[in-house]
Amino acid sequence: MNNRVTEHNKPDKRSETVTKMWYEGFLKKRVLLLFLTPVSLLLLWLVQKNTDIAEYVFARGIYKFLSQGISFLTGILPFSVMELEILLLPFLVIGYFIYQCYKIVRSLYRKQRDTGYQVITGFLNAGCTVSIIIFLYVILCGINYHRYSFGELTGLTIQDSSVEELYQLNVALAKEASELRYTLEQTEGVVQEDGTVSIELFDWKETADKAEDAYIKASETYPVLGGNYHSLKTVYFSEIMSMMEITGIFFPFTMEANVNIDVPDYSIPATMSHELAHLRGFMREDEANFIAYLVCKQSEDPVFQYSGTMLALTYASNQLYKQDEDLYYEVQGLFSKGMLADLREDYYYWAKFRNTAISAVSTAMNDNYLKANKQSDGVKSYGRMVDLLLAEYRHENEFE
Repeated sequence: MNNRVTEHNKPDKRSETVTKMWYEGFLKKRVLLLFLTPVSLLLLWLVQKNTDIAEYVFARGIYKFLSQGISFLTGILPFSVMELEILLLPFLVIGYFIYQCYKIVRSLYRKQRDTGYQVITGFLNAGCTVSIIIFLYVILCGINYHRYSFGELTGLTIQDSSVEELYQLNVALAKEASELRYTLEQTEGVVQEDGTVSIELFDWKETADKAEDAYIKASETYPVLGGNYHSLKTVYFSEIMSMMEITGIFFPFTMEANVNIDVPDYSIPATMSHELAHLRGFMREDEANFIAYLVCKQSEDPVFQYSGTMLALTYASNQLYKQDEDLYYEVQGLFSKGMLADLREDYYYWAKFRNTAISAVSTAMNDNYLKANKQSDGVKSYGRMVDLLLAEYRHENEFE
């Protein structure tokens, strides 16, 4: 009788070591990281119940500290870090999947007993990554959806307004835009041969500095807009953004305000200011549009002033058209030839991308994203900017 201990019935010390490592190190760390997801949900529940925490602990405290620091670091780089991450993401995901499959196949081929460990490790690592992303999103973006509204912070009173008041607002904006457009026509190099506005001759850094200068000036009247942010970036693949009907993206993980520069030039300064509003913690789309208008008005550059005024006029006139078509066409009669040239360029530019599969998917995703962040009207919430415009006009002027 052979009493020798064979290779097959020897105690598997490696298996014991793996098990010990699992319980003492790997599992504990991963569980802690996975726990970030319920922590994130708890934080969202907390700020929904208490706006003061969202405003004073996070938006003006933790978020402001982190956002300024991260934007300073990413602002050093001359390109969009967000764009680079998006380009690398598919390769990283595919590479990780292939690596995990290789580890499992190798374990099976060598008939090792830790195959299950390799499988669970792969899933846990992926889960931990997702958990970290969710936590960072909540801290760097999600909570700001639950801060006080810009109107509440600045004392602007939103109330029901008559069609006549909406008409007067449109008249004021149309006259202002027409005067600014005339000023641009007198400035060499701003208007192209086809009659549309161009900012192509300006250096991007110079243009970005003008946007920041406008925010500094606006913060004198609205202190909540203050702060030092340095991550206003152009997007190299801007035309792809246009295909998705996107003019700009605030990316919280890099604290960058990314701008589509393929669009008609006159609209770019307003987009820059809009994305910088998100960077300052104002996530609601209607508020970011309104802030863009306010900030552009404070700029010393007439291109910015015109861009912001045209943004406001677009939303106000669209609302007026829904209420009274005759009054809308009266206002349109105040549009200068230059304004009409810019609007015509804008219409034909975006017509190329409307009703496509890409734009439909993008719109649906954006709509669901807004609803998930308690903007119950989804994409339609952009129209609420008009209420803020009316409140500001009411504050600065008296309706006749």
